[in-house]
Amino acid sequence: METQHDTISIMVVDDEKDIQEGCERILTRMGCRVVTASRGEEALHILKHEPVSIVLLDLMMPGIGGMEVLQRIRKIDDQILVIVITGYATIDTAIEAMKQGAYDFIPKPFTPDQLRIRVERALEKLQLTREAEKLDRERRKTLADLDTEKSRIRTILESLPSGVVVTNSQGQVALMNPAFLLHLGLDPERSPGDPIEAYVPDQGFCNLVLELSQGKHVNPDDLPTYEFVLHGEKHFQARGRPVQGEEMEYQGAVVVLEDITALKVLDQVKSEFVAKVSHELRSPLSTIHEQLAMVLGEMVGDESKNDQYILARAKEKTHGLISLIGDLLDLSRIEAGIVHQEPKPVRLEELLKSIVDFLGTRAKGRRQAVILELSENRFPLFTADPMVLESIFGNLITNAINYTPDGGEVKISAGFNEKSMHVTVKDNGFGIEARHLEQIFERFYRVKDEKTRYITGTGLGLPIVKGLLDSLGGTISVQSTPGKGSAFTVLLPVQEPSETLPAQP
Repeated sequence: METQHDTISIMVVDDEKDIQEGCERILTRMGCRVVTASRGEEALHILKHEPVSIVLLDLMMPGIGGMEVLQRIRKIDDQILVIVITGYATIDTAIEAMKQGAYDFIPKPFTPDQLRIRVERALEKLQLTREAEKLDRERRKTLADLDTEKSRIRTILESLPSGVVVTNSQGQVALMNPAFLLHLGLDPERSPGDPIEAYVPDQGFCNLVLELSQGKHVNPDDLPTYEFVLHGEKHFQARGRPVQGEEMEYQGAVVVLEDITALKVLDQVKSEFVAKVSHELRSPLSTIHEQLAMVLGEMVGDESKNDQYILARAKEKTHGLISLIGDLLDLSRIEAGIVHQEPKPVRLEELLKSIVDFLGTRAKGRRQAVILELSENRFPLFTADPMVLESIFGNLITNAINYTPDGGEVKISAGFNEKSMHVTVKDNGFGIEARHLEQIFERFYRVKDEKTRYITGTGLGLPIVKGLLDSLGGTISVQSTPGKGSAFTVLLPVQEPSETLPAQP
């Protein structure tokens, strides 16, 4: 990493001289070249004349605001990594900056170690990008040097860092490159010709290869990917597409296998960091929230109304932060695979009735009707973690209530068949535009317009729902019409319990 630092230029944009000098000392010791600017205009001028790879950008400065500077930097060079410094901004401002293209953020006051960690992370990102670009250049050079069709195919396969396997329509291996053998720990002299199961001991992967080979996935915009783990330590991602002959018949498949172990380790480190920070923040914030509630309870008299309003707003904001931390911890547990407690036999209709009864008070306060429609037949018992199901349907029903105006209606319908149970949460609220539908399950993504901008939330409810359903093998889909409402449909596979509960009265 030291040699990489020597070529990196970092700009510090902050109107506080002490921040500039402190950052310059720390970054210079890391082997980086540092330039400073006290205003946005000065920073933009420097960027037009000097190459800079990383920018530390204060969001609150005289003259051009930090958000505008961020947007202009993205236009000058979208490869520059911008780490925003949030001295007076709220977490919403930091998140908005990330949506606008910022790479990371760091709150004031920060320690030298905090600065080093964020810059090291950005430097590693730059190094990975450079290595990827180098590999791409080498690949292009290799392609340019090929002079026959046969040597072109052979050279491509042997030079690709990803594993490549080609199968016939019966799922037998016709061709594979050295990287494929290396990734799977197979003998470099291993010959093709056997069924794919003889090379990869993962049934899900083999099923995907066979389906591709027989033309079951033909839409180029919707080709599946598959992740699996071998020997409990190496993570792989597979992507492929069918091979068609001159008469459009399916002759086999080409599958690319990538080792994503390093990415999984990075995700785990990130999740552990988020979980640790969230855990450390929740306790003091809960204490502050309780103390504000106690002070508000003791305040009487008209002379304190202004103070009461200020404290009530502070209490509301701390409650929002506590909710955010809770959601972050939930996501961390989902990513770590720590989701399910002891599975129990569950009756879906009883669980839904309990959730509707609990949330009914909130709906009544807004004159909303919450209607539960169940199949006439008694739902069968199935095995699941009740807490996970309560989190899934609680989040969906709460969202429906929040995004439906006063006097509206929320309808929950449920049914089942031999293989699955389905639950639909439908409202006649604000609805979601089609351009947002693919992003609503991303973290922190919230649809904000004139009707919804006053609705509080963390933007983590739907990602939590999606993560929990993935862990259960379930799915979620959404249909929405702006101004008319939304409908979220959950499908859950049925796993019958090993022993049944006593009959309910």
